[in-house]
Amino acid sequence: MAELKPFRAIRPAQGLEDKIAALPYDVYSSAEAREVVKEEPMSFLRIDRAETQLPEGVDIYSSRVYQKAHDLLWDMVKQKAFIREEESCYYIYELVYQGRVQDGIVACASIDDYVNGVIKKHENTRAEKEEDRIRHISACEAQTGPIFLAYRQRDNIRKLVDRVREDEPVYDFQTSDGVTHRVWIISDKKMISSITQAFDQMDHIYIADGHHRAASAVKVGLRKREEYPQYTGKEAFNYFLCVLFPDSQLKILDYNRVIKDLNGWSEEDFLKLLETRFEIEKSRQAVSPQEKGCFGMYLGNCWYRLHFKGADDLLSGKDAAVKALDVSILQDYVLNPILGIQDPKTDRRIDFIGGIRGLSELERRVKSGWAVAFSMYPTSMQELFAIADQGLLMPPKSTWFEPKLRSGLFIHSLQDLTE
Repeated sequence: MAELKPFRAIRPAQGLEDKIAALPYDVYSSAEAREVVKEEPMSFLRIDRAETQLPEGVDIYSSRVYQKAHDLLWDMVKQKAFIREEESCYYIYELVYQGRVQDGIVACASIDDYVNGVIKKHENTRAEKEEDRIRHISACEAQTGPIFLAYRQRDNIRKLVDRVREDEPVYDFQTSDGVTHRVWIISDKKMISSITQAFDQMDHIYIADGHHRAASAVKVGLRKREEYPQYTGKEAFNYFLCVLFPDSQLKILDYNRVIKDLNGWSEEDFLKLLETRFEIEKSRQAVSPQEKGCFGMYLGNCWYRLHFKGADDLLSGKDAAVKALDVSILQDYVLNPILGIQDPKTDRRIDFIGGIRGLSELERRVKSGWAVAFSMYPTSMQELFAIADQGLLMPPKSTWFEPKLRSGLFIHSLQDLTE
């Protein structure tokens, strides 16, 4: 059963929320983060990417950077740019984007649920990326970026959320990317109990986005247990910050691919090789696939529509759910055997373009020197749940969620031994 608990959030003082809230640290390069912070000095990126507050050229993984993050965070708390909730609460975090509404419950989830598989994963993590956030959490003594979790919609939770949304939000602002953000506080003890009990009846909840942050938060908690062998389980470090959304409100966007070269093949030979597994037709317009097994391809200033011929071959076997993903089909039948990209996690000949940037970005990349681009049909939430339920893992860059949760709106302090 999924264990959730309310917490005493550290959050922006009223009127500063729109200045502090920032996109996740990992959507920016160091140079891009510096530009954001230069434009908005209160942006939470100054804490999430504290190298922005140190001279250029500093090693972004040096102890100076993590110590700077700690100092900046707690100075802002001391100066009352952040406030600390008096009592433990849940929160509603609503994002509205292009007419679509997502209402998430902000809470703390159990690291034991992560370890025991109640919280299910669908991606592998990389040790070096984990280590960065482990050091950041440990230095700050706080979790600063919420993990994006999903659950199968429940009517009782929907009714509770709708009841809260009848009140005035504590935050209501729009960011430059057109996303409206609203936050409500749930302090009523009876409603807190109802939410806790509703999730306690769920067998599983799922990581949608933030696998590295989740793994890092859990490892910090497990290390803290070693430091405090008499821990009771109630300490703050036994939980990690999350926002939980119902699957019915979530939309996964396409996660497209661009390839640097054709692995020595001419365009003509490359097309002939594709014909063994795909039906190919030219298109006068950019191709945004509308069904599984269909791919767009931009090659030689032309768009093509590719239809995979062997879908029936993928329906059997213990890993059929993964093999049937469009990202797997592209990897297994094009990227690896023809273009020689065996490990897309590490191969520098491939890059990944979030669907939010549009098909014009694929054209731009090819016209600027890349060889070929592929537009993808998005992975579905049903596929994500099915793969996670079977204990399987998706290929890298299988999902792109939009809109992104903002960091800096909710912080979970690990300083308290009890909450």
